This record gives sequence, structure tokens and C-alpha cells, in this order.
Amino acid sequence: MPSIGVGIVGTGIMAKAHARVVQEDPRTHLAGWVSRQSSPTGIDEFGPVPVHRTVDDLLRDESVAIVIVATPDFAHRNPSVAAARAGRHVLIEKPLAMSGADAEAILAAVRGSGVHAMTLFNQRWAPAYWQAKQELAQPSAGRPIMAYARKNDTLHVPTKMIPWADRSSPSWFLSSHDVDLVTWFFDAPAVEVYATAVERVLVGMGIDTPDAVHAQVRFADGAVATFESSWSVPEGYPTVVESFVEVLTSDRHIHVDRKVEQLEIATAERMYYPRTGGTRIGGRNVGPAASAVRHFIDVVVDGVEPIIPLEHSVRVTWLLEAIEKSYRSGAPVRVNAAGGAG
Repeated sequence: MPSIGVGIVGTGIMAKAHARVVQEDPRTHLAGWVSRQSSPTGIDEFGPVPVHRTVDDLLRDESVAIVIVATPDFAHRNPSVAAARAGRHVLIEKPLAMSGADAEAILAAVRGSGVHAMTLFNQRWAPAYWQAKQELAQPSAGRPIMAYARKNDTLHVPTKMIPWADRSSPSWFLSSHDVDLVTWFFDAPAVEVYATAVERVLVGMGIDTPDAVHAQVRFADGAVATFESSWSVPEGYPTVVESFVEVLTSDRHIHVDRKVEQLEIATAERMYYPRTGGTRIGGRNVGPAASAVRHFIDVVVDGVEPIIPLEHSVRVTWLLEAIEKSYRSGAPVRVNAAGGAG
């Protein structure tokens, strides 16, 4: 069977990480990039792969069967819709989109063409979260009562890693992972959000985005969840990313602290916890993100059902939009059972 061509929209950190997985998999090959730059930096390791200036140019290559959208968060709609309408399967970096309307447009394009599509919420492939879901799915676990999720980044992320932080927020960039996880754990729609935000450090640096967002969410079955996120943690913190999730049900208490899964390394100068999720073993990328990409290849090649239905990601987007509307307005925001924020 000939290998499947994969085109990647974007050439950033995650785009390159996904490209490595594509090249390692014997079922696929990297068929092209889409970049505004004619000679994007850091892609020499992938060999002589065509670089296209537009998504339409990429889609003229009939060997491309899968498109991975790894653009900045706010730019997911157009390439995803174009790829789906052209009959290509689409894997989209999280969050699916930065508005409910954009998410619905992507879903409509996918349904209209009958292609496979999935949002790359890679934390679903972290073993601790997967096992937590298996525990919560047992009838003996009882009904959800509450959840608390915190995800923090150091200032390195909004000031050095991504140049478009002013077009995002801690909730879109960080809490999107946790909103996906908790709504998956609860298996119930959110109905109301009240959120607040603090704008101090980053605004003072000329980056117009909140330092931190705190959101309280009520679900249709009466359970509640708190989502906290910040990307203004001082760079001296021993890990770039801190993740913590706690779930309480009528018969379970589940506590996942991702920091303790990491290495602890001490030198004469400092102590730090290097991330291990992107480790290479035997020349092969391993970890949640790599596993998610390989799963989507399974979806396309073997016809298995995506672990993350696109409809779920649409609901996550509506909830995230409600969080943003609430902290900007200072008032609670209703989220109806179908997902829309009002």
C-alpha cells in the first residue's frame, strides 16, 4: 500500500513535532508545508519537501490525503474548512477554534464532505488522564460533584515562545486542555459560567492579554468545576508548564499532578523539572502529542472512530468563548445544552 501524503499548515514548534511523527510512520510521508515564508527556518531536517504559500496551493497536490492544521489558535477556521471541502481528512491543533461560530463552520464543512476530523487535545493520551476516565466511567464511581483544574505557564511562553499571545489568553491557550478533559470526565453539558481575569504583568510589558483567568462552571447535572490558568509565572519556576486536575464524585476522589511524573534535576545553580512528554526513544517520538497524531492516522487508514469526536470539541469551544465573554463583561454567561453561549 503506498504511503499517504500529509500536508502541514504552519511551521512552528508543534508543526515540526507532528512532521517528525508523520515521517516516522511507514504509512505516511510529509508531502508539503504551508508557510507565509518562502524559506521557513528549522525545516531542513525534513528534506526537500515543497513549501506552499497558500492552503489552496497545497490542496492542488492530489497525493495529500491528510492536512494537519498547526497555525496560531485564531487561524484554524479557513485552512480547516478548505481542507475538508477539498475532501481531505483534517487534524486540527487545540483549541478547535477561537469562536463558536468558527467551530461550527469547521464542523459543517466536515459533515458536508464526509471526511474524518479531530482536534488534537493531546492530553487525552497522557496515561494518568486516560486511567482517570476509566475510573470515572465505572458505575460504582457515582455522580460527579466537582472538579478543579489548574494549568500554568511561565512568562517564557507568552513573551518568547509564541509571538501572538496578545491574540489569545490563558483560558484559550491553557484551559482549553482542561475544559476538554473535565467535560469528558463529567460527560455532561455546561450550562453557566462566571469568570474573572487579572491584567497586570503582561499588559505592563506591552502584551495585551490577561495574566490569569479564573472560571467557575456549572454543568447540567448540577456538578461544578473551577478552571484556573496563568501564563505569568516567573521564569525561575522549575517547570515551564504546571498541570493539576482533581475530580470528586459521590464515590471517588481522583487527583492528577503532572509535575510529579517528570524528572527532578538539581545542579549547583538550580533545581528544575524538564518536560518528558516529547521524548525520543530509539529514534521514535513518544508521548501524548505523538500518540494523538498516530491515532489520527489509524482513523484514516483503518477506519477506527476518533477518540475525540469533533462535536465534543465544538462544545468545548462554545464553553471557552463563554469564559471569555464572562471575564470581559464581569457577568455570568449562560451556555445552553446544545453548546451555544448567550
